[in-house]
Parts: sequence; structure tokens; C-alpha cells
Amino acid sequence: MNQNNNRASIEFIFLFLDKLIQQIMKKTTKRLWIALVVVFVIAVYVLMPGYTWKALVYQKVGIDDYPIFYNREISTGTPQEWPTNNKLQGFRLDDSTLNAFNELQTIAFLVIKNGSIIFEQYWDGYGANSQTNSFSMAKSIIGLLVGAAMDDGYIQNLDQPVADFIDSYRNAENQGLTIRHLLTMSSGLNWDESYGSLFSTTTEAYYGKDINKLIYSLKMVEKPGVEFKYLSGNTQLLATIVEKATGKKVGDYAAEKFWKPMGAVNPALWCLDRKDGMEKAYCCFNSNARDFARWGQLVLNQGVWKGDTLISPEYVRLATQPANNLMDETGNAIDYYGYQWWIQHLNGEPVPYMRGILGQYVFVIPSQNAVVVRLGHLRSEDKKNHHPMDTYLYLETAEKILKEFELR
Repeated sequence: MNQNNNRASIEFIFLFLDKLIQQIMKKTTKRLWIALVVVFVIAVYVLMPGYTWKALVYQKVGIDDYPIFYNREISTGTPQEWPTNNKLQGFRLDDSTLNAFNELQTIAFLVIKNGSIIFEQYWDGYGANSQTNSFSMAKSIIGLLVGAAMDDGYIQNLDQPVADFIDSYRNAENQGLTIRHLLTMSSGLNWDESYGSLFSTTTEAYYGKDINKLIYSLKMVEKPGVEFKYLSGNTQLLATIVEKATGKKVGDYAAEKFWKPMGAVNPALWCLDRKDGMEKAYCCFNSNARDFARWGQLVLNQGVWKGDTLISPEYVRLATQPANNLMDETGNAIDYYGYQWWIQHLNGEPVPYMRGILGQYVFVIPSQNAVVVRLGHLRSEDKKNHHPMDTYLYLETAEKILKEFELR
């Protein structure tokens, strides 16, 4: 009986509210409705974080995003153009390969062997000097900058605590976190590596105006040095350490240690969080296929560029081999990641490579003394052994080109 009375009471209340709303709507003027909408929009604008509006405007990240950000120029020294070997003149990619490249909106494919360009092709109006975003290939650059800072004595060793450089990491929550943990993606920090969420940390890092505020607020939620978990915040934290240790802007240090000595032809651009601010170091180093290839050539030569040692060969060796004693979330040993460098395989041979989210790659093939660069708008959504499926396509294509080069 009580339940029936309660149900009747609830139904009466809903009927009353429905009639009340209808009466209000009949009597409400058009001007009032407009005013209500304006108030709602203003409230949303005030309450939503500022970076979300930029994210909503641009929707998806793209390889040509750098004009929407402030940038730091990575200056060049004396340009060193790549020599060209014309042995493969007239060689063309087969139709099936071209179709696969086109489906993934490839814009550049470059193969360098013995220090000379042997194959180069561009699509959709892009060319040898076209500047596009590296996305997470920039992580590998930061990995090398850490090694350079250690060579220069700014960093003692890889087991130096993060707290030595950043005050907010001196608390009990982040005790024990080291540079090595960041390099190997095993920090256990609470960075949200979500690319599809408007409110994720990664989205705020890309479109926001204070990236250091984000990384200063991170906390360890898991024991470091145990599980591999890919977090862009690790790289951004490394960049801040490099800046604090050297007293130099990350981009300026990159120019000094690598970009100028490697003879880059074009100045690069590193996107910033605001004017004269901090580099979006986990991504957003903008250059072209030929100059990107220099990073691969440096690693191929174990840190030596035309007789000059730019970075310790031992550091390069360690950076491009699997990190020791790390497991993934399933308990399997990590055999595909070093110090911010991925490790693929070609015919059983380890192939260190740089990797960006839209299919930006620089592969290093030691047995062939070769470097391969692929740039584009898309990459495969499917993975095999933790590597996007299109990486196999580009390595197999490079292998065909290199074999043809040997036959001619």
C-alpha cells in the first residue's frame, strides 16, 4: 500500500513539473531564451580549461601544425648536403608498394647507404625541404641530449635522482625516481597518455601554455624501474632536467651539440608551449626527411660524425639496445625499447628506430650501413610485437631497394 502511494506521489510530482515547464516555455520570450543561451555559453567558456578550445578548433594533430604554435629555431652551422648515388636512376617502386604507401598518405621515403642518398621520393607537393612534425621521434632526440649532457658533465650518471634537478620531486611520493627510469619509460608516474580525450594530460601538453606545471605536479603511483609504460611525460621531464642541468634551452643545446655539427641544411623548429617558453620536447621537432636522416646516421656511426665524436659511442650502444630487467604489463621482458629509441628487427638483425604517431620513422640498419626515413599523415593502427604494421612495410621496401642497389 505504501509503495503504491509513493509511486502515485512521484507520478503526480512529474506531471506537475511537466505542466509547469510547459507554462514557462509558453510565457518565455525569445529574448529570454537567447539570454539563457548566452549565459550558458559564457559559463562553459569560463569553466572549461583554456587549452580545450584550441583542441576543439583543430580537432586532430597534423604534420603541418607548427604554425599554430610559437617555435624555437634550431639553428644550423655549415650545411653538409648529402651526396647522391645515381646507381638506381630509373628505379620505381612497384604498384602494390605504391598503393600501400598511398593508403597511409606517405609524403616522403628516403634511403641512404654508405652516407649517400640512393633512393628518394616525395608525394602530395612535399619535397626535400618541406618542414613537418616529427611527433614522438623527438623523444629519441631528447634521449641523445641526455647522453650529451652526461658527456659534458652536467649530469653525473643515469642513476642520478630527478630530485637533484627539480625541487617538486624531493617529496616522499617521488623519492627514488631517477633519470634511467625516465629514459626507459619505467617511471611509474601518473601521466595520462590518452590521445583521444579532450581532458587528458597529453592533450593539455600539446595545446596548453604551461607544460612544466604539468610535469611538476606528477606523482609516482607505481614502483619505478619495474614495468615499461610509454608516457610522454617521462620525456618532457628529461627535457626539463637537460635545461636545468645545462642552463640552456633544449633547442639551443640541440643545435650546439648536434644540429650544427651534423651539418643540417635547414634550421629546424621546436614547438613551444608559449612565446619564449618550453619546448614540447616529447614531440614537435619540425624538419625534413634529409635532415631527420642525420639522427639516424649519427646512431649508425655510434655517435661519430665525420671523425668527430658528438656523443659517447657507449651511450649510443646502450640507448639502442633493450633496457635491462623491464617487463611489460603482461610480464614479458621488454626487447623493443632502449633509451627513448625503439628496436625493430629485420631478418633477425636489431634495427633501432625513431617513431612518431602519424608514421614518422627513421630506421638504422647497421648490416647495410643504411638509414631509412619515412614521413606521412597516417600509420597502421595494428601492431605486431609492439611495432606498427607499417614499419614492416617500410623495412621490407628498403630491403628491396638495397638489394637492387647491390645488383646494379
